[in-house]
Amino acid sequence: MKGFFSIFVFLVIFGSVRGDLQTGFYASSCPKAEKIVQDYVKEHIPNAPSLAAALIRMHFHDCFVRGCDASLLLNVTSSSGNQTEKVSPPNLSVRGFDFIDRLKSLLEAECPGIVSCADIVALATRDSIVVTGGPSWKVPTGRRDGLISSSSEALAEIPAPFDNITTLIQNFANKSLDIKDLVLLSGAHSIGIAHCTAFSNRLYNFTGVGDRDPTLDSEYADNLRSRKCPTQNSTTKVEMDPGSRNTFDLSYYSLLLKRRGLFESDSALTRNSNTLALVNQLLQGTLQNFYSEFAISMEKMGRIEVKTGTSGEIRKNCAVVNS
Repeated sequence: MKGFFSIFVFLVIFGSVRGDLQTGFYASSCPKAEKIVQDYVKEHIPNAPSLAAALIRMHFHDCFVRGCDASLLLNVTSSSGNQTEKVSPPNLSVRGFDFIDRLKSLLEAECPGIVSCADIVALATRDSIVVTGGPSWKVPTGRRDGLISSSSEALAEIPAPFDNITTLIQNFANKSLDIKDLVLLSGAHSIGIAHCTAFSNRLYNFTGVGDRDPTLDSEYADNLRSRKCPTQNSTTKVEMDPGSRNTFDLSYYSLLLKRRGLFESDSALTRNSNTLALVNQLLQGTLQNFYSEFAISMEKMGRIEVKTGTSGEIRKNCAVVNS
């Protein structure tokens, strides 16, 4: 009986280890995997730095729906006629899919059927932020790709640019992320661009009577209306962090205190005592180091509801489930 118990304990422990993400997961099965991703990112992101923002957004949107399982990348699922996450309103402006597809092709050529699309997204996101001068963080691997992708789930679960602070806190809590993670991960808005349609209601019709959002700095609002978004339906793209959109830094938080956060969800961080305190601590340097804290939150996000072991699959093509 004692021997049986020992074997049972070993199997439980071994099984739990196999079911977790691991550093160097591909060390034996595809030893060049992480270097292939890193080298490709280093070669191409400097020529298109805005892709770093696109990839971190892709990673974020993917993880918030069914976990970090690359379900956002699917065009067609096993459920015939299912509308996937990719065509859901929050994801219509997500880009970078071709970049991930090219990485997948390189990895399939090196070691077919080994590296998941979910891991590629996680690794490419981290490496692209590093290339643009941002922080690095640990990316343990072993994620597997999901089989289901739902447009309605994406619409319900991805935080929206017009969400208030109560909704944002709840959305993050639903994914085991706290208010500190909310403030830190919002710092990704330090890079990248946004379409006018994502915030133009703040300029033209905030409460439905043709008014402007009074919490938005008037000078900033006037500049957006006259130069960037001349109409409410303008398709113009706007820097989320003016003058610093390709540099990962703290200027995003400085703009929040000047009432120049582009989205309602940005300015919402200043209208809650707890989140505002965290913003001030970041700017004052009393919350340790922004880079190291951001890295911790990214590691947490990258573990949301991951599929490991025998869950899901390793897709041959990131856009479709295996036949």
